[in-house]
Amino acid sequence: MQPSAEDVAKIKAPLLIHYGGSTIRVNAGWPAFEAALKENHVTYSAYIYEGANHGFHNDTTPRYDKASAELRGAYVGVFQQNVE
Repeated sequence: MQPSAEDVAKIKAPLLIHYGGSTIRVNAGWPAFEAALKENHVTYSAYIYEGANHGFHNDTTPRYDKASAELRGAYVGVFQQNVE
């Protein structure tokens, strides 16, 4: 679940956000969370992997989605280069 709008105002670090597109309960909070990020000028990159479930990058579960996990890994690498 996403933090409250009140807590978003406390975020000072850039965020890299990954959501499985099939995770309805978690994704339902995304529009309000994104609005709070924008309102508070938080730097973020967000990616939604259509058809992937929550935990899609965990290769020890049946939810593992190799293609989405590999793409996520590429985004994480780019993000790390930009925050170091």
